[in-house]
Amino acid sequence: MKITNKKLLTHSQIKIKKIYTENDLSHFSPSQSLGNPGEYPFTRGPYPTMYRGKLWTMRQYAGFGTAQESNKRYCFLLSQGQTGLSVAFDLPTQLGLDSDDTQAHGEVGKVGVVIDTIKDMEVLFDRIPLDKVSVSMTINSTAVIILAMYLALAEKKSISWERLSGTIQNDILKEYVARGTYIYPPQASIKIITDILTFCHKNVPHWNTMSISGYHIREAGATAVQELAFTFANAIEYIRAATDTGLDVDTFAPRLSFFLAAHNNLFEEIAKFRAARKIWARTMREKFHAKNPLSWKFRFHTQTSGVTLVAQEPENNVVRVTLQALAAVLGGTQSLHTNSRDESLALPSRESAQIALRTQQIIAFESGVADTVDPLGGSYFIESLTNQIEGKVKEYLQKIEDMGGMLKAIEKGFIQKEIQESAYNYQRQIEKKEQIIVGLNEYVNKEEKIHFELYYPQEKVERTQVENLRYIKEKRPENRVKYRLQAIHKAVRAGKNLLPPIIDAVKDMVTLGEISSVLKEEYGTYNDRFVG
Repeated sequence: MKITNKKLLTHSQIKIKKIYTENDLSHFSPSQSLGNPGEYPFTRGPYPTMYRGKLWTMRQYAGFGTAQESNKRYCFLLSQGQTGLSVAFDLPTQLGLDSDDTQAHGEVGKVGVVIDTIKDMEVLFDRIPLDKVSVSMTINSTAVIILAMYLALAEKKSISWERLSGTIQNDILKEYVARGTYIYPPQASIKIITDILTFCHKNVPHWNTMSISGYHIREAGATAVQELAFTFANAIEYIRAATDTGLDVDTFAPRLSFFLAAHNNLFEEIAKFRAARKIWARTMREKFHAKNPLSWKFRFHTQTSGVTLVAQEPENNVVRVTLQALAAVLGGTQSLHTNSRDESLALPSRESAQIALRTQQIIAFESGVADTVDPLGGSYFIESLTNQIEGKVKEYLQKIEDMGGMLKAIEKGFIQKEIQESAYNYQRQIEKKEQIIVGLNEYVNKEEKIHFELYYPQEKVERTQVENLRYIKEKRPENRVKYRLQAIHKAVRAGKNLLPPIIDAVKDMVTLGEISSVLKEEYGTYNDRFVG
């Protein structure tokens, strides 16, 4: 097959030369652009020894059906060597709806685990030592409620909040441009986020209070360059909002983390991760004048790309995921989720989830890529690509700044339009076979059969969950529920931190939906007026 010139471009439209030499790095200063791992600007990694000292956290994203079903999967994965948990929540939970809400019908437990009350949280983490296992929770609009339940559960188990480690995603801006699970208007959402930053700084010191996500931006169709640029623009908006409330940047910035995607273009992805560390370090030191070196460190979780997985010949997805995971490791990720082969068809089966975990373990223990820090550092190609990505990201950031910042860019529809155009262009490349997807638009096996079982949640999940929720509502003291909800109303109106009254509320069996309804009444709901 003839390779056209268009093929010699990365997804971000960076031209790839036939060969790279020292001439491609004529203005490259190793001491300024690279440095040593663990030292500014951290291009080679945030820690001096990287994986020689400690491997990345193997954190498989999982959650489906009831809390009991998800707990079984978590315990299985931990028994197989997984080193951290990552919780997927169903859509009603993400949107602040209880399972008995008519709007939740048909979606309960479908794309993640359902959480209505702290009772569900107790079941979800049964037999799991919260003070020993790092837990990441991918939740945004209702993050403050889920975090409150988690903290109340730790308290019930007599576990000090100071011993908890993990991450709450808590990144709302990307919901407005890429994912859509927003509830409240942007300014109200950012106020809630700053409440979490402030509360955790004082009370949960080892908790990562935000995981600023480029993953969903990338999955929506953004290029690697756009993924970084829009993620950093969101981060800058959050930092400004927090510092505007009087918080010193060094009090919360060390607990910020990031969440990026790993796609198929191996070298572009590696360069993207390396460029990200350099950009963030300089942004924090030069733009926000952070003095604590921990504030300069770009720490990130990576997930292999769901959107690159293909329903045709799904076994091929194991190879795709392996390449993507390898890029994340060579790029210096701090934790990693590897997607399962069947995710373009259904929720991962137990067997598929195990293969995905084994992919990480084989890379870690059999490939040798973790034996030295930044093994591709100094490569003419990698350094050139890293520098080009850095330059293009900076151009985007300046353009967004000129618009008045990320909120203004979102309101104008600029970010949405950029993502839509990139997604359209990539799809056109596939249709024209300028981008080959093996088994989809080339090398197609028309006699293909799926040789493994797919997993589907049981139909009774919603019925069982609704029955349990109604029982809890009947048995709890209604006067306490009304009192707790009124306390949240008062906290909002007084501009107080929302976590204390919400923690008190969940202890008295107030539901996620009821708390979210109070916030809707006070803040209103957001309707996206942008039409592409």
